[in-house]
Amino acid sequence: MPKDQTDRPLAPRTRMVHAGTWRSAHGELSEALFLTQAFAYPDAEAAEARFKGEDEGFIYARYGNPTVRMFEERIAALEGAEDAFATASGMAAVNAALFSQVKAGDHVVAARALFGSCLYIVETLLPRFGVEVTLVDGTDLAQWRAAMRPETVAVFLETPSNPTLELIDLAAVAEIAHGSGARVVVDNVFATPVFQRPLELGADVVIYSATKHIDGQGRCLGGVVLGRKKFIREVLEPYLKHTGGAMSPFNAWVMLKGLETLDLRARAMAAGAAEIADRLAAHQAVARVLYPGRVDHPQAALAARQMETGGTMVAFDLGSKAAAFRFMNALGLILISNNLGDAKSIITHPATTTHQRLSEEARAALGIGPGLLRLSVGLEAAEDLIADIEGALAAL
Repeated sequence: MPKDQTDRPLAPRTRMVHAGTWRSAHGELSEALFLTQAFAYPDAEAAEARFKGEDEGFIYARYGNPTVRMFEERIAALEGAEDAFATASGMAAVNAALFSQVKAGDHVVAARALFGSCLYIVETLLPRFGVEVTLVDGTDLAQWRAAMRPETVAVFLETPSNPTLELIDLAAVAEIAHGSGARVVVDNVFATPVFQRPLELGADVVIYSATKHIDGQGRCLGGVVLGRKKFIREVLEPYLKHTGGAMSPFNAWVMLKGLETLDLRARAMAAGAAEIADRLAAHQAVARVLYPGRVDHPQAALAARQMETGGTMVAFDLGSKAAAFRFMNALGLILISNNLGDAKSIITHPATTTHQRLSEEARAALGIGPGLLRLSVGLEAAEDLIADIEGALAAL
């Protein structure tokens, strides 16, 4: 950190540039990239001390790496977390955050509105290993209360949800979960650490797919789990050290560069998303628009309370798969892809991509109709994106 700033708290945007920086004797300005699998010890006694945990130095890249550690420290400073562990992908982070803390006979409560791969973990993988899972309507606090049991060890949710941008009252769910002694695990990828701070609202563990807004330019996979030091080092770290889901040093270096501009990018993208959501809502071909920053969002009051803005994602419904496909195929600037949080605007049809594994009935229960589209707004000028969207709507 800058020497003249260490006595007062720094703004999040400043922490994203400076926090967690380690410099070698060379005094490099940009973070160093340590591409090494292992580390040498000055003597056998030092190696023994390292493996016993008496010396905090590095052992092996699967356990930790200086570049990866810089990324972990920087995003922990941004999130307000005591510690963090970076992973190979966002799903590696979800897997580790849940599996590291459960055993056969335990119980997990999860919101039903989850990303398709997250649903696979809670619906298929956890039960396969003897962990019982109860899925609830995340917006219904009564269902959260009714689902809690003495053996409930964790609750898991994402807010806003993928792809319908459903919000969950984090503070209320945390109060319910903590009353039963359960940890609250939150996937905060849609809101980003810029617009929502789950730890301040009572969450215990926060997960990000760094692949999305943190990288922000479609380059690398990555994930990160944040929380209290005791959980990260005593529960999560042993699981990840021995199962191998570590982030590569190169990807960590890319993520460090992404963090430097995350605040600027996220705010510009959110401003564009708000403008686009308003224009979509006014178009006669659009049956429904879902954007947490609009007053017609079903949970607009909650969005205003726990999010700084409506975020960078917009969902809208064109009524049918045929209309959705005609619209996407008529776009010229906005790209069709299943990624999000990129500098380039991206659109996807969840029913046939990210949530295609679900039955039609399950998708309908989540509000994922055949005409629903998910738009990740990028850094292009809003007027250019709107012109592209309106041209494609005209093709309907």
